[in-house]
Amino acid sequence: MTTPTAVRQLAADLSAQREKIESAFVSVGGCLTQGAALLNALTNLFDALPDALSGAEVQQATGHLEAVASRATALSDVFGQERADLERLFDVVSAANLPISDLHRTIKMMGIVSINARVTAASIAQDSDDFDVFTTDIATLSESATRTLKEFSHAYRQLVIEVDAAVGQRNRFEAAHAHTLSDLAGRLTATLRALENQRASAVDGSAETSRLSRQIVGQIGSAVMALQVGDATRQRLEHIETGLEHLAAILSGEPVFDTEASFEDREPALDAIAALEQEQLADTARDFALEVGDAERSLAALAADAETIMARSRGQYGSDVGKTSSIASLSEQLRAAVSMLADFEAERAKLEAVAATVQQTVAVLLGHVEAVQDIEANMRLVSLNAAVRCAQLGPRGASLTVIATQLRELTSETVIAAESAVDWLSQSAALANAFGTSADGAGKGKGLEKDATLALELLSGLDRKLAVALESLDTDGTRVIALLQTAANGLDGLGTLSEAMDDVRMQIAGLAPDAPSAEPTENIALILAGLRRLYTMEAERSVHDALFGSPAPIAAIDQPAEDDFGDFMVL
Repeated sequence: MTTPTAVRQLAADLSAQREKIESAFVSVGGCLTQGAALLNALTNLFDALPDALSGAEVQQATGHLEAVASRATALSDVFGQERADLERLFDVVSAANLPISDLHRTIKMMGIVSINARVTAASIAQDSDDFDVFTTDIATLSESATRTLKEFSHAYRQLVIEVDAAVGQRNRFEAAHAHTLSDLAGRLTATLRALENQRASAVDGSAETSRLSRQIVGQIGSAVMALQVGDATRQRLEHIETGLEHLAAILSGEPVFDTEASFEDREPALDAIAALEQEQLADTARDFALEVGDAERSLAALAADAETIMARSRGQYGSDVGKTSSIASLSEQLRAAVSMLADFEAERAKLEAVAATVQQTVAVLLGHVEAVQDIEANMRLVSLNAAVRCAQLGPRGASLTVIATQLRELTSETVIAAESAVDWLSQSAALANAFGTSADGAGKGKGLEKDATLALELLSGLDRKLAVALESLDTDGTRVIALLQTAANGLDGLGTLSEAMDDVRMQIAGLAPDAPSAEPTENIALILAGLRRLYTMEAERSVHDALFGSPAPIAAIDQPAEDDFGDFMVL
């Protein structure tokens, strides 16, 4: 004989299976929810990258870096020409040596002539003779010319030394850095192009990653909807448990749905409710097994799809992006470029210094030449006076006439040498002035270095953002795949629960081996109607109706009349 305790035990056994199902689906749902949250975070992360990677600041930063490469190319182009111009300056300064040597020689000869003039004048002098022009004037002018020429020669030697040192320094610098700047400019330009291509690829990759992440989130949402079978199964099992509890109550003589079954109704009630619940459980177990199998296969496929999609997303960026980024290479090259530009700018600054020195020294030298020219004019006047004085002396001044003639000849040679020296020195000043105006790049290096450093900091920050995003793609993407696989595995073990439900169904069937009566008594019909009202799903109602027919006439039995509702409201 079936006892209430045995029926309640079956309800308890069924409750245990229901709790396992509920726990499993909660765990699977948690995995899916966590995976969707990770993907949403990834989507937001990659959504923000395109604007950051292609904004105005990035364009400006790239422009600063391109300016460094452009400046390096420009310096490389003019450096060789500057060396040729510097060598030309040295040749021109050196060329002035010849007329200066001639000037030195003529002035030295003037000194010798002045000494001869004094000696000769002393040998023929009488008390009445005035030989100041020979003994004083010529000597004074000669000494002044010698002193001026000495200062001139010292300044000229310094000029030659300065220019020669500049040529030597430039030659040594170019020997040490031959083609360095042009090669560096080429590499820097190539790296900037690679960086631009990498940024463009990252922009496209970010958009694709966002799209693919949303796609997976959508598929997870579909999977979550598919898991409604868990909630449906839970509710159906709860209703079966309730039916068993009500059966136990009937067997105990307790009223159910305000209906108290008679002793004679207990066996028919047992047959009817046992048949109903075993059919409900059979249908529930069958639907559960089918839908869980479908959900398990869907989740396994989703995990595989997610793995494929994540691999594809990572492939959008290339193996170098975010790991061995061009930024690292660019940073190294930029440091080398800035350092190299600083060296080259320093060389150009030295060239400006040389140009300034040449201009200053040439100005001093031209001043000395003017002094020599003044001395020459005075010497010409003195030589004329000497010629007049010699004519007055007659035969006695013949020797002095020879000296005066030599003096006039030396004066003419001084004019020629001075004019030639002035010409070469003027050319030197013109070349130096050209250096001063052409070396317009000196001082730009610091500005370029500052702009390039700021630009590099900005691009490095973007590169770090991209690296963080790709690291998140690797870590969180892997976690999403693991979560989806865990969810699929969590459903894999639910097949045994279908078997457990089937075992309980067979035990329920053993409670009442007889088929239910085709025409239940009024009390049993009321109880069955009450059980039907508990159902929340059409599948449950379909099973119920297949056993006991349409409940329409019975469904209103427990409904209160309108007067009853009125009374209820009054109460």
